[in-house]
Amino acid sequence: MPNTQIDFLYLSEPDMIRAGVTDMPACVDEMTSMLELFARGDYRMAGADNNSHGAQLSFPDTATFPGMPIAGPDRRFMAMPAYLGGDYQMTGCKWYGSNAANKQRGLPRSILMFTLNDTDTGAPLALMSANLLSAYRTGAIPGVGARFLAREDAQVVGIVGPGPMNRTSLEAFMAVRPGITHVKVAGRSQTGIDTFITWARDAFPQIVTIEQVADMEAAVRDSDIVSIAVPSDVGSQNYPHVENEWVKPGAFICCSAHLSIGESLVQRARHVADARKIYQAWAEELPSPVHELVGLWGMAIVDRIADGRMAPEQLEDLGEIIGGKAPGRTHDDEVFIYSVGGMPVEDVAWATHVYRNAVERGIGTSLNLWETPALA
Repeated sequence: MPNTQIDFLYLSEPDMIRAGVTDMPACVDEMTSMLELFARGDYRMAGADNNSHGAQLSFPDTATFPGMPIAGPDRRFMAMPAYLGGDYQMTGCKWYGSNAANKQRGLPRSILMFTLNDTDTGAPLALMSANLLSAYRTGAIPGVGARFLAREDAQVVGIVGPGPMNRTSLEAFMAVRPGITHVKVAGRSQTGIDTFITWARDAFPQIVTIEQVADMEAAVRDSDIVSIAVPSDVGSQNYPHVENEWVKPGAFICCSAHLSIGESLVQRARHVADARKIYQAWAEELPSPVHELVGLWGMAIVDRIADGRMAPEQLEDLGEIIGGKAPGRTHDDEVFIYSVGGMPVEDVAWATHVYRNAVERGIGTSLNLWETPALA
């Protein structure tokens, strides 16, 4: 008789930490491998073309039925499934609910869980807490960009938006450019700035100077690496804006949220996406101009390609640079604008790494799905 018993591993947030979910250098390495696999096409995500970010459930603006919530800031549920090949050969799905009002309850805006599944049978392998999983894979993608596009002698980092996204981004920058000695921080909230600076000084005592600066321009000027992650309302008139004259020769500008830039900087810079196909998928799903709805800089380039202002090859793919199919930095003065969008294959890659660590180290709680299925 075949063995029909299915057990899976439950990993709480403390379990995830013990299994290495906050190991940023390892996460940058995994995201590097993942982006190369993605560029080769060894993956699947949702949607007819296998490039969809996921499926979102939202609520109406006005009450329609008793008990049904109404829309609010960041109020949604989302499922993000993906398969990743290569050495991973894993399938999984991130599921989360999000509500900005959670902050008033002492909770994160989004509460995330991740299920890792056997790709052949569909059986669960692990159910894991995913807030840190998602945060670290998100921060690692800027680190991969800096590894391949930032100057090797980068010393000055400008942080615009001192929230969790830029906290993990700085961790990733330090992992790939350990010569960083100066960090400048600009933000809207003094409390957020103070918290970021205190954390950075504790986390990286080797950084000589960590200072608050007045605004985005001061953060950008004279910085070798700039990381912009400022939430804003949709519509390009609301997006953080960078002008060409602020940007030093050789700068690497990482955009993990909404952004607009001056026309002369558009023409001066090379434009690289973490994964070009996801921006193209958004453009197929949403009305044009898409950048007015999805403020990531890669969407602005997709709009320009669609209306003929730029050629398709001007939106480059980091995975192709990693794989040697396209050149990385060609000279010290080259300026890069790097767009970070996020994909569920990133969660699969990092979840697989953490799960394998947990199995090897005996971390987590084994739970039983069934000995024999009642219906088969």
